[in-house]
Amino acid sequence: MPSIYMNIMLAFTVALLGLLMYRSHLMSSLLCLEGMMLSLFVLSTITILNTWFTLSSMMPVMLMVFAACEAAVGLALLVTVSNTYGLDYVQNLNLLQC
Repeated sequence: MPSIYMNIMLAFTVALLGLLMYRSHLMSSLLCLEGMMLSLFVLSTITILNTWFTLSSMMPVMLMVFAACEAAVGLALLVTVSNTYGLDYVQNLNLLQC
């Protein structure tokens, strides 16, 4: 396995571990999700370029569209939570009470 694939998989694993371990702030969770999406985008792009499978060349573009939508929704939630509660601590949010 080439080293670039190992580096991208390591980046995905580090972002996943960051998402699972450091969930105190909503902003850090969003950054970890963006890191995971970016590593998936790079991995899918490199895989498609190396296999010369041009029929699936739209997959990285669709992945980036979903990542942009996820970032927009996440930032909107961050702004809403910050304006409503005054902080972005995930532990202090009780989603059962609206």
